[in-house]
Amino acid sequence: MWGRRGSGTTVTEILPRAIGRFLEGIAPRTDQAVPQRRRNPDAVVDCAVYAAGVRRPGNAHYAQAARQAKRQRDAFLWLGLHEPDRATMIAVAEVFGLHELVVDQTADDGHRPVLETIGDVTRLVLRTARYVEHEELTATSEVVDTGDVTVLIGPWFVITVRNGAAGALWPVRQDLEKRPPALRQGPWSVGYAVASRMVDEYLDVAAAVERDLERLEEETFATQRSPEIAHFYQLKREMVEFKRAVLPLQEPLARLEAPEELRPYVVDLRGRLARAVDRINGFDDLLNSILQARLAQVSIDQNNDMRMIAAWAAIAAVPTVIAGIYGMNFTRIPGLDSPYGFSVTIAVVVVICGGLYWRLKRSKWL
Repeated sequence: MWGRRGSGTTVTEILPRAIGRFLEGIAPRTDQAVPQRRRNPDAVVDCAVYAAGVRRPGNAHYAQAARQAKRQRDAFLWLGLHEPDRATMIAVAEVFGLHELVVDQTADDGHRPVLETIGDVTRLVLRTARYVEHEELTATSEVVDTGDVTVLIGPWFVITVRNGAAGALWPVRQDLEKRPPALRQGPWSVGYAVASRMVDEYLDVAAAVERDLERLEEETFATQRSPEIAHFYQLKREMVEFKRAVLPLQEPLARLEAPEELRPYVVDLRGRLARAVDRINGFDDLLNSILQARLAQVSIDQNNDMRMIAAWAAIAAVPTVIAGIYGMNFTRIPGLDSPYGFSVTIAVVVVICGGLYWRLKRSKWL
């Protein structure tokens, strides 16, 4: 009733519009706001630019960090990924100019250690290993957990792609950031540090497995109950997986051509890997020896059981034979009519059985 007659518009309609126009005038427009910063995918563990051996501050998107690393002299980018999907790897490949074969090979897990160069990018694949703590070895115990890590080394970047729970690389990054002279060597310093970390983990796992073997050996020759045969085969399966992670790495490291400054360290790395290989090969011989000893124990135990069964069967045969004879339907058997026949028969059975028991016991059949 307060509006103009015939206009069709009332105060209750005009007032909200006016308030809305007022708020629009004092509030910043969303279409003119500063664009939101791009967020790294969940697969990105860390992304940093290093220049002159020092990490540059900030945590930018890897595409922005890549442009920054390209513009700066003596700088490189380290992008760390954990189990990225194919879409993420395709996006990363577009930014860093990776070949499509690199994307296909990196997006999957379970790779064999390998070293190859595609264009100006060197691809180094290493298997990771982690010792799984357990109170005792069983037929289903997991002793060694393995995965893989791929290191893509380019002229101004290094990309690490890790699959599996083993082989976390944050200790490598933290250690390198405390050593600026090492970071000044560029992307290859990261490649060497990752490979060195994997070999050190091989040695740690080998030391833990060696303790398991010593404990298994003690249990095998102990007086109490020895471990089951299935425990040995479970450990052998775990050792096969461990060998598949370590032994094939010898050939890629032998062909690795690092920069001149890193070559002495690569030689030391090959020596540590050789020690790990020797220890793992020794595990096979030791495990086979313990297994053969356990099988011999099983055979001896079975023979002892059979001898004991045969001894008790011989003792039980005496009263069986005598009872069988007196159970025949004959009228003229000595002792049937005697009042002392039963007592004498029992006494004879006891004496014979006791003599057999003493003789068998002396022969260690019982």
